[in-house]
Amino acid sequence: MYVFSFEKLNVWKESILLVKSIYRLTKGFPSEEKFGLTSQLRRATVSISSNIAEGTSRNTNKDKAHFTTISYSSTMEVLNQLIIAKELEFISKEDYIETRTQIYKISNMLNALRKAQLK
Repeated sequence: MYVFSFEKLNVWKESILLVKSIYRLTKGFPSEEKFGLTSQLRRATVSISSNIAEGTSRNTNKDKAHFTTISYSSTMEVLNQLIIAKELEFISKEDYIETRTQIYKISNMLNALRKAQLK
């Protein structure tokens, strides 16, 4: 099976792990949050890996960096929503710390990728 370039990126692989973590966490959210925070967190998290994948298909480094920036923005959106989930006591402190660590790693990798694309 052919492997596309985005599938080889460690940051994309890490973002897929984050998707899995967020889906696991949001399963425990209150049912009234199904169309609220649960949906927003899931969509924003999927957006991270999706924009990495879309960016790799672009022809110019400037375009690639633009999609990496969008991925970074989605990462910050996920972090904000994760903080809200913690404050509302939808997730444990341990889950918050573990997931925040994943987000920190992804954000650093996205920053490094963006810098490399702009050279």
